[in-house]
This record gives sequence, C-alpha cells and structure tokens, in this order.
Amino acid sequence: MSFRKLAFLLLLSALVLATVVQAQELKIAAAADLNPAMPKLSAAFNRQTGVQLKVSFGSSGNFFAEIRNGAPFDVFLSADRSYPETLEQAGKADQGTTLYARGKLVVWVPNGLGLKPSPDNLKILTSPEVKKIAIANPEHAPYGRAAVAAMVHFKIYDQVKPKLVLGENVSQTAQFAQSGNADAAMISLAQALSDTLKNSGHYALVPADSYPALDQAAVVLRSSQNKQAAHRFVEFLLSPAAQKILSEYGFETHGQEARK
Repeated sequence: MSFRKLAFLLLLSALVLATVVQAQELKIAAAADLNPAMPKLSAAFNRQTGVQLKVSFGSSGNFFAEIRNGAPFDVFLSADRSYPETLEQAGKADQGTTLYARGKLVVWVPNGLGLKPSPDNLKILTSPEVKKIAIANPEHAPYGRAAVAAMVHFKIYDQVKPKLVLGENVSQTAQFAQSGNADAAMISLAQALSDTLKNSGHYALVPADSYPALDQAAVVLRSSQNKQAAHRFVEFLLSPAAQKILSEYGFETHGQEARK
C-alpha cells in the first residue's frame, strides 16, 4: 500500500470517527432544579467531548417511576440520592451512585408583597398577606418533601397547609411564583437566582438542618446504549469546570462531603 493511500485511509477513518462523536447524543433525565444550570453544563461538556445532551426536566420521583418502567434514558440526575440508589439496588443502573453537589431550599416572595423572608423564621408564611404558598408536590419531588419538613420544623405546617399550591416539580413551583399564582414559594436557590426571580422578589435560605439533605445524585442506567459517554458525563460533573458552574447557580459543591 502506497504512503499516499495509507494517509488517505487514516484521514478518512479520523473523519468518520469525528462524525460519530459529533453525532453522539446522551438522553438525560434531570431533576428540575438543574434547569437553570444545565445549558452551561451541557455546552461545557459538548466543548470537551463533542457529545450532545438531550435533557428532559421533571421531578425526581416521576423519573424514577418512568425509568423503572423502561424509559430510555442514559443518565439520571436526581435531587434525592435515594432514587438512583434504589435503581442501582434493583439492577436498573450501573453500580456507583455519584453525589456531585447539594441543593438548597429557599423561601421566595415577590417585591410587591411588602414582606421579606428571613432564614431563621418561616412565620412570614402565616401572614394574612400570603394567601397561597407554592411548593413542589411532596409525593414525588424532593424539594416538596424538604419544604414540608421545614414547615413542620418551624411548627407552621398545620397553619399554612390550606394555603399550599402544589407544582409538579420545583421548576413549575417557581413558575407559579413568577406568574403571581402564588404569594410565596419554597423553591431551589438555583431558581431564586434566575434572572426573572432574582429581579422580581426576595429570598432567604431555609436552614439546612430543618429539612433532609438535597443531595444531587447521578447514575448511569443499565439500559444505556452509550455507556462510555454516559460515564464520562457523570465524571465531568465532578470536574472543576462543572463544579464552578453548579456553584454559580447556588448548589453547594463541597468536595468529598457531597460524594459517596
């Protein structure tokens, strides 16, 4: 074989490989609190690998049920470590749930309400001015369970329960607040830091010891057809570049303390 022909074949192989990598796509089931941060995470991962992310957002509990029933995702990003760990135990996911960050719960109220929340007192929610409080559905959304736990902790749950409006996930809960369909909301810090909400209201962090930890957990699903790229994406979430992005969007990125 001539040198020119060998060089041509090597170039052709490289072009084919590059095309395959460029066309590769990962299907991600992501907890709704990642919605604000995911465009930057996706772009950074694509620059490194050429792999595209096709991301679906929703509540962790709903995705858990869908995946158990065979939903064709490659990676599951949950706001609660229990869901991916249960999938792992059931043989639906590769071993090794990765904890890469921790979410934070906040109370948010609009500017026009005339009230400001404080981190040490959720009794603002009992105020007559607050007629509707949006939280994510605690039956399948970790942020909803966290909100209920915090209200119980501060001994206001029974008083405010009639005011609760349930969103399908924490992203829809934030939309209720943004649209004026709720007078207050308990949402993720990531949502509260979004351009729309941070300019139209006030928020206060809810003390972390008043609700279960919102450990952000990633797992590669056993049924994935792109496992190499899927594992690479999970590893990317622990990289300095990804951790910096997550920190910018209000997630706690505390190294080994946030990992299994």
